[in-house]
Amino acid sequence: MIYLKSTELEPSSLRSPEETPGRVTSSSEISNPQTFSCQTILKQATADLKHTDPKVRILAIRYLEKADPCTAMPLLQEILSDRDPRVREQAISSLIKFRSSAVSPWIKKCLRDGDPGVRIAALRGMFKNRGPVDLNILLQFLSDESAWVRRKVATLLGWTPMEGVLPILTELSKDQDSRVRQAALFSLITLYPEESEDRLVEAMGDPEPDLRKWARSTLERMIAKPLKERKASRADRG
Repeated sequence: MIYLKSTELEPSSLRSPEETPGRVTSSSEISNPQTFSCQTILKQATADLKHTDPKVRILAIRYLEKADPCTAMPLLQEILSDRDPRVREQAISSLIKFRSSAVSPWIKKCLRDGDPGVRIAALRGMFKNRGPVDLNILLQFLSDESAWVRRKVATLLGWTPMEGVLPILTELSKDQDSRVRQAALFSLITLYPEESEDRLVEAMGDPEPDLRKWARSTLERMIAKPLKERKASRADRG
């Protein structure tokens, strides 16, 4: 597995290492994976984590996803403090892919990151990570300054059935942002179809025209659903 540090190579990089005495080969010059060992590439990736260009650091992080966890995880944890939010986002996303319980403290750290993209990446990780989701942590996102983050919380809750999320989704369905309200309503319908009917009726008077239209058509489909299917659905939920 190799990665390119840069899409542009200077003329000198077209020479072989032997043609340029004392010159260090960069990861962008590795064109033949059989010529260089995995250790050499890993060494270059580690060096690229300190590169001034954030795009290079991101490429290095993506390479480390394929490396041995014992080697890669400490490096990725260290770069979680990078000054560029895109780098931090990629670092936590890559850490999550190792599916290790050791990542949990770093996920919690990134949930408090100042960048919404990093917080969203951490939220995804919290839902993907092994173990139950702490609903008390999710409560803090009800007032998150980013509507993008609040919407992601509403969406993720709909994908992951668990006890105790009804109050959270109900609160999000009253959010000041119409996109958050709709995402919460959609998750409510998915998890609590009966309980969501009243909220859909209220949403038919929502200030946002598109949301009113969506709520009306959704409620009409729910009402038109055959009674037999409704009873079966209630039976499945116990």
